[in-house]
Order: sequence, then structure tokens, then C-alpha cells
Amino acid sequence: MIEFHLDARSGVAPYMQLIRQVRHALRLGVLNEGDKLPTVKEVVARVAINPNTVSKAYRELEYEGLVTARPGLGTFVTRTLVGDSLSKHEPLRQGLARWLTEAREAGLDDESIEALFLSSFRAFSEARA
Repeated sequence: MIEFHLDARSGVAPYMQLIRQVRHALRLGVLNEGDKLPTVKEVVARVAINPNTVSKAYRELEYEGLVTARPGLGTFVTRTLVGDSLSKHEPLRQGLARWLTEAREAGLDDESIEALFLSSFRAFSEARA
């Protein structure tokens, strides 16, 4: 089951953070078709968020066709976003872990690592566009 977390410093609306986390879980194979999402009440208890915010995120996911709400039963995944590349994730994850270790050994803190990664990713994406 997915465990949500919120980053107040991200500048991203809480409901969008929940949506992104579900999408990521669907892409990485963490959530599969038929899996149940945590109830609104469970999410509220874990991350101290307004129930309407969780409901809004779940409604958006339902609108996208990723989940369906079953009254009295919960919200269930209806399709995943896993592509053919899932088998390639683990070697890439290991390479990224090595890179993160090198970054930490170079003295970078979490915020610096994130900034370096995001700026590199954006530059890479722009170069390919």
C-alpha cells in the first residue's frame, strides 16, 4: 500500500502532491490494478491534511481513469502506468544510488543534491526537445 507524505516547502499544492505520488507508484509498479488506496480517513490521520484535499486528489485520479471509488468499499486502482521499461528500473536505481553516494561524499546536502539533479534533468530534457 502507498504511504503518502507532504512537503510543505515544495510549492506544490497538497492535492497535487498526492496525485503525483499515486502516478509515481503506478509507474514504478508499487500500485497495481485492483489495489486499494488508503481511505481518506487514513490519509488524514497520517499526514495531517484536510479530508477535502484528499477527496479532491482522489476525484482527479478518478477523472483520469486511474482509480475508481466503490461506495462503502474504498478507492481502487483501475489501471497502471507501468511501461515496458520496468525491468530496467533496478540497474538504473543502483546507478542513481551510487551517484547520490558520490554527491553526499562531495559534501552536498539534500537540498543541493535535489537542485543539482533537477537542473541537470531540465537541461537534459531541453536538449532533447
